[in-house]
Amino acid sequence: MTSNGCREDDQRAGAEIVYGAEECYRHSIELLEELGFPKGVLPLQDLEECGRVRETGFVWMKQKAPYEHFFVGTNTRVSYSTEVTAYVEKFKMKKMTGVKSKQVFLWVPITEMSIEDPASNKIYFKTPMGIGKSFPITAFMTDEEKQKYLAEKTNE
Repeated sequence: MTSNGCREDDQRAGAEIVYGAEECYRHSIELLEELGFPKGVLPLQDLEECGRVRETGFVWMKQKAPYEHFFVGTNTRVSYSTEVTAYVEKFKMKKMTGVKSKQVFLWVPITEMSIEDPASNKIYFKTPMGIGKSFPITAFMTDEEKQKYLAEKTNE
Protein backbone atom coordinates (compact mmCIF):
# COMPACT_ATOMS: atom_id res chain seq x y z
CA MET A 1 0.00 0.00 0.00
CA THR A 2 1.43 3.40 -0.90
CA SER A 3 1.18 6.41 1.31
CA ASN A 4 -0.84 9.22 -0.17
CA GLY A 5 0.56 11.80 2.23
CA CYS A 6 -2.61 11.50 4.30
CA ARG A 7 -2.27 12.19 8.04
CA GLU A 8 -4.23 9.02 8.78
CA ASP A 9 -1.48 6.92 7.17
CA ASP A 10 1.16 8.72 9.22
CA GLN A 11 -0.84 8.21 12.42
CA ARG A 12 -1.14 4.49 11.73
CA ALA A 13 2.41 3.83 10.53
CA GLY A 14 3.96 0.86 12.34
CA ALA A 15 0.62 -0.25 13.76
CA GLU A 16 -0.26 -3.70 15.06
CA ILE A 17 -3.63 -4.39 13.42
CA VAL A 18 -6.10 -7.19 14.13
CA TYR A 19 -9.25 -8.04 12.18
CA GLY A 20 -12.49 -9.83 13.00
CA ALA A 21 -14.90 -9.66 15.90
CA GLU A 22 -13.18 -12.18 18.21
CA GLU A 23 -9.62 -10.91 17.73
CA CYS A 24 -10.73 -7.26 18.06
CA TYR A 25 -12.76 -7.97 21.18
CA ARG A 26 -9.79 -9.75 22.81
CA HIS A 27 -7.45 -6.93 21.71
CA SER A 28 -9.74 -4.19 23.09
CA ILE A 29 -10.22 -5.99 26.44
CA GLU A 30 -6.45 -6.49 26.79
CA LEU A 31 -5.91 -2.80 26.01
CA LEU A 32 -8.46 -1.65 28.62
CA GLU A 33 -6.93 -3.98 31.25
CA GLU A 34 -3.41 -2.77 30.44
CA LEU A 35 -4.51 0.87 30.78
CA GLY A 36 -6.31 0.18 34.06
CA PHE A 37 -9.88 0.76 32.80
CA PRO A 38 -12.88 -1.48 33.51
CA LYS A 39 -13.78 -3.77 30.58
CA GLY A 40 -17.26 -2.30 30.12
CA VAL A 41 -16.17 1.31 29.48
CA LEU A 42 -16.03 0.83 25.68
CA PRO A 43 -18.91 -1.55 24.89
CA LEU A 44 -18.33 -1.61 21.13
CA GLN A 45 -20.29 -4.04 18.94
CA ASP A 46 -19.32 -6.08 15.87
CA LEU A 47 -15.72 -4.89 15.75
CA GLU A 48 -14.05 -5.40 12.38
CA GLU A 49 -10.62 -3.81 12.83
CA CYS A 50 -8.51 -2.68 15.78
CA GLY A 51 -5.10 -1.10 15.62
CA ARG A 52 -2.44 0.23 17.92
CA VAL A 53 0.79 2.13 17.38
CA ARG A 54 2.76 1.44 20.56
CA GLU A 55 5.32 4.20 19.86
CA THR A 56 2.74 7.00 19.83
CA GLY A 57 -0.08 5.43 21.84
CA PHE A 58 -2.53 5.86 18.94
CA VAL A 59 -5.35 3.29 18.87
CA TRP A 60 -8.45 2.80 16.76
CA MET A 61 -11.43 0.46 16.73
CA LYS A 62 -13.76 0.10 13.77
CA GLN A 63 -17.19 -1.47 14.13
CA LYS A 64 -19.70 -2.41 11.42
CA ALA A 65 -22.19 0.31 12.37
CA PRO A 66 -22.58 3.13 14.91
CA TYR A 67 -23.76 1.90 18.30
CA GLU A 68 -25.58 3.49 21.23
CA HIS A 69 -25.21 2.12 24.73
CA PHE A 70 -27.12 3.03 27.89
CA PHE A 71 -25.00 2.86 31.04
CA VAL A 72 -27.46 2.07 33.83
CA GLY A 73 -24.89 2.90 36.55
CA THR A 74 -24.53 6.50 35.32
CA ASN A 75 -27.97 6.91 33.73
CA THR A 76 -26.17 8.04 30.55
CA ARG A 77 -26.65 7.23 26.86
CA VAL A 78 -23.40 7.08 24.89
CA SER A 79 -23.00 6.94 21.12
CA TYR A 80 -20.03 5.30 19.39
CA SER A 81 -19.46 6.04 15.70
CA THR A 82 -18.17 3.37 13.30
CA GLU A 83 -14.62 4.38 14.25
CA VAL A 84 -13.36 5.33 17.70
CA THR A 85 -9.80 6.65 18.05
CA ALA A 86 -7.64 7.82 20.95
CA TYR A 87 -4.12 8.28 22.20
CA VAL A 88 -3.60 6.06 25.22
CA GLU A 89 -1.35 5.84 28.24
CA LYS A 90 -1.78 4.22 31.67
CA PHE A 91 -5.10 5.41 33.20
CA LYS A 92 -5.78 7.80 30.30
CA MET A 93 -7.34 8.03 26.83
CA LYS A 94 -7.00 11.46 25.25
CA LYS A 95 -7.80 13.17 21.93
CA MET A 96 -10.67 10.71 21.61
CA THR A 97 -12.92 10.79 18.54
CA GLY A 98 -16.13 8.93 17.79
CA VAL A 99 -17.62 8.99 21.32
CA LYS A 100 -20.53 11.22 22.38
CA SER A 101 -22.58 11.35 25.55
CA LYS A 102 -26.18 12.54 25.65
CA GLN A 103 -26.56 15.35 28.18
CA VAL A 104 -30.17 16.48 28.57
CA PHE A 105 -31.06 17.04 24.86
CA LEU A 106 -27.58 17.45 23.39
CA TRP A 107 -24.96 15.01 22.20
CA VAL A 108 -21.63 16.13 23.65
CA PRO A 109 -18.32 14.75 22.33
CA ILE A 110 -16.11 13.01 24.87
CA THR A 111 -12.45 13.75 24.14
CA GLU A 112 -10.77 12.27 27.18
CA MET A 113 -11.30 9.72 29.90
CA SER A 114 -8.93 9.19 32.75
CA ILE A 115 -8.48 7.71 36.19
CA GLU A 116 -6.58 10.48 37.97
CA ASP A 117 -6.27 8.61 41.24
CA PRO A 118 -6.79 4.83 41.07
CA ALA A 119 -7.55 4.79 44.81
CA SER A 120 -10.56 7.10 44.27
CA ASN A 121 -12.20 4.48 42.04
CA LYS A 122 -13.59 7.20 39.75
CA ILE A 123 -13.36 7.70 35.98
CA TYR A 124 -13.29 11.28 34.73
CA PHE A 125 -14.74 12.10 31.30
CA LYS A 126 -13.90 15.40 29.59
CA THR A 127 -15.47 17.34 26.68
CA PRO A 128 -13.64 19.54 24.13
CA MET A 129 -14.68 22.57 26.24
CA GLY A 130 -12.72 21.14 29.15
CA ILE A 131 -15.87 20.47 31.15
CA GLY A 132 -15.93 17.08 32.78
CA LYS A 133 -17.74 14.70 35.03
CA SER A 134 -16.63 11.81 37.25
CA PHE A 135 -18.42 8.52 37.71
CA PRO A 136 -17.70 5.52 39.94
CA ILE A 137 -15.51 2.97 38.19
CA THR A 138 -18.03 0.25 39.13
CA ALA A 139 -20.57 1.79 36.69
CA PHE A 140 -18.41 0.53 33.81
CA MET A 141 -17.42 -2.87 35.16
CA THR A 142 -18.65 -6.14 33.74
CA ASP A 143 -20.59 -8.32 36.21
CA GLU A 144 -17.50 -10.50 36.62
CA GLU A 145 -15.30 -7.48 37.43
CA LYS A 146 -17.88 -6.13 39.90
CA GLN A 147 -18.01 -9.43 41.81
CA LYS A 148 -14.20 -9.56 42.03
CA TYR A 149 -14.01 -5.86 43.04
CA LEU A 150 -16.65 -6.25 45.77
CA ALA A 151 -14.96 -9.44 47.06
CA GLU A 152 -11.62 -7.55 47.30
CA LYS A 153 -13.33 -4.66 49.14
CA THR A 154 -14.91 -7.11 51.61
CA ASN A 155 -11.52 -8.71 52.33
CA GLU A 156 -9.78 -5.37 53.07
